[in-house]
Amino acid sequence: MKIALDAMGGDFAPQAAVDGAVLAAQELAGKAQIVLIGQETAVRPLLEQHGDVAALLELVPASQLIEMGEHPAKAYQQKQDSSIAVGYRLLHTGEVDAFCSAGNTGAMLVGANAECKPEMLEQFGELGSLYAQYVLGISNPKVGLMNLGEEEGKGTPLTQAAYQLLKVNPHVHFIGNIEGRDLFNEKADVIVCDGYTGNVMLKMAESIYEIMAERQIRDPFFDKFNYEAVGGSPILGINDNAIIGHGVSSPVAICNMLLQGYQMAQSGISDQIKNTFKS
Repeated sequence: MKIALDAMGGDFAPQAAVDGAVLAAQELAGKAQIVLIGQETAVRPLLEQHGDVAALLELVPASQLIEMGEHPAKAYQQKQDSSIAVGYRLLHTGEVDAFCSAGNTGAMLVGANAECKPEMLEQFGELGSLYAQYVLGISNPKVGLMNLGEEEGKGTPLTQAAYQLLKVNPHVHFIGNIEGRDLFNEKADVIVCDGYTGNVMLKMAESIYEIMAERQIRDPFFDKFNYEAVGGSPILGINDNAIIGHGVSSPVAICNMLLQGYQMAQSGISDQIKNTFKS
């Protein structure tokens, strides 16, 4: 099994990417190989600093880089030898089993939509349920719809329509609406929302960990909000396994993103998604 990493992606690349890849390579030795994709003149010297461990990794050259500030679609089309484009080609041809990047989010084509149709929210519920079941190991995961009230008739026309779709969907264990106060308890295993709402909730969760860390308050509960421990966000709904990481990813975050990619590839989540949406 091979897990690929965009070595040029992230605010601290390629140093953080290489260091994180080495950590993951040691963790996955004998199970999977880490494949670095990037500009050889920039990546090779950093890799060689790790001595014999460097032999555990493979380096695939990519001469171009999609910068964080570039227009995603244009850059992807114009830079066919970028680390992201090469990574997706390797994924598409089956040369790697998962592709991870902390680079340009738009270029990675993350499918979280800021504006959604009810059918999209229903699909998010199915995707999240499959991920929770096959990757996280949660049996019969509870799916909740983020709303401004628990009652069935509450919310916007979007959430009201999505509720009606989710409650009759045979592929999800739908528990109804949940509110913001339920975000951090165990009422739901999967929370369905549009990309705008989800981004706000995600950034709020990150801030909680940062505040606790600044105040030197240590508790295992708050560790769940540490982006480094999570690694990245899976891009669900495509044919293969891909993960987008935080732009400020540290070596630890990069390592955990690669371990997450390995876990996804091993779980067969992509095939499970294909089979579910065929039925």
